[in-house]
Amino acid sequence: MKLDEYNFGDYLYERDYWIVFLSPNQGNLGSCVVVLKRREEFLGNIREEEWIELRLIIKELERAVKKAFGATLFNWGFLMNTFYRKNSPPPWLHCHFIPRYDHKVEVNGEIFEDPYFGYMRPWGPIKISRRTREIIKEKILENISDLI
Repeated sequence: MKLDEYNFGDYLYERDYWIVFLSPNQGNLGSCVVVLKRREEFLGNIREEEWIELRLIIKELERAVKKAFGATLFNWGFLMNTFYRKNSPPPWLHCHFIPRYDHKVEVNGEIFEDPYFGYMRPWGPIKISRRTREIIKEKILENISDLI
């Protein structure tokens, strides 16, 4: 399988080893998926140069989402569970960037809340307009454009 056969979300930007997508689920405003360009299943097999670049992306995303939306903190997770369900594509290493908020945020007239702030409870998908999704992408990119 090729990377473009997976649905990691809307393309945001890429570097040499990683691609950043705006997550399909914006239950947590600004959530992204950071995907290794080469197919790999295990985090322990990440090469030194990939780790170095991932650290740069972590700094970029945290800075951008803090500046754009006032995120309080950030969760990062390498969660590969869904790849092991029946009829799933082969595993492809990626990590989830999940901003957390101790306050409500309004984007394009739509309210984003984090009702489980401080807890590891899943927050299901929320429906947002295509325009709001585009504004989220624009705001993230404008706050990291000087680093890309």
